[in-house]
Amino acid sequence: MKRRDLLRLFGGAALMQPFAVRAQAPAMPTIGFLSGRSPDEAAHLIGAFRQGLNETGYVEGKNAGIEARWAEGDYNRLPTLASDLVRRHVAILVATGGTRSVLAAKAATPTIPIVFVLGGDPVEAGVVARLAHPGGNATGVSFLGIDVMAKRLELLHELVPKATIIAFIVNPNTSTTELQTRKVQEAARAFGQQLHVFRAGTDREIDAAFATFVQLRPGALLVGTDAFFAERRAQFVALAARYAVAASYEGRDAVVAGGLMSYGPSLSEAYRQAGNYTGKILNGTKPANLPVLQPTKFELVINMKTAKALGITIPQSLVLRADEVIE
Repeated sequence: MKRRDLLRLFGGAALMQPFAVRAQAPAMPTIGFLSGRSPDEAAHLIGAFRQGLNETGYVEGKNAGIEARWAEGDYNRLPTLASDLVRRHVAILVATGGTRSVLAAKAATPTIPIVFVLGGDPVEAGVVARLAHPGGNATGVSFLGIDVMAKRLELLHELVPKATIIAFIVNPNTSTTELQTRKVQEAARAFGQQLHVFRAGTDREIDAAFATFVQLRPGALLVGTDAFFAERRAQFVALAARYAVAASYEGRDAVVAGGLMSYGPSLSEAYRQAGNYTGKILNGTKPANLPVLQPTKFELVINMKTAKALGITIPQSLVLRADEVIE
């Protein structure tokens, strides 16, 4: 073989080598992140999710990508956003920010693994077959936001024991409206309280609900579990202050913003666990083999400054049990 032919042969092999190496290199997996919340309001939760992801060896931008879609409280957008992520061939779909987000993810794909953060019962919602053995393509964290509604009302009763009229506000656009209402009504009857239910799914309806129920002179307000309400925490806190209503919220963020009291599981911990599960699935574990996680720690947070402004004396028993007291 002539020298010129040899050079052409080896030169061609050298040119082909980088392409062969690139073809063998695994593609960086993309995580589809679907949420009913807004990116600004959920920034700290995304940080917790990344922390859990990092614990399994995945770092965004280094060996994994995240493609996020935000409904920003408009739940009707969720099916379209979920379908868009599926079309982008994401390796895994993370569904957060409300039950409708999880249901939209389930409807969009029967095959792509789904990790959810859900406030209700995923079995009752039809998301998994069983908590211990989910089956199918979905698993995640159920932080029992709905199941603790009765406990929240109990704490509110302890805070304002003379309150016989309780206002309860719930979002009619969420799939758990009736379930939340039923649980709170049952608890209210147990305490001998009269419950008035108000439905609000927009900013204007929230304003109107406050203007209406203050005419009833309720002793306290219980704010329903909902991602849309969590985003409007500043609006709720401002209205509760304006109308001098003792209000109980689901998450501590509302109390940090000036709300009176909150009780529930740590959302940050739930999102960290979801990030951890996402990494495990990317490493090869099947969702069907990962049991649905449930919280073991619940946080009671009280804002003493708000209590003073409302003229409420917090019982010492509540102060001692509080996980955080904001002075």
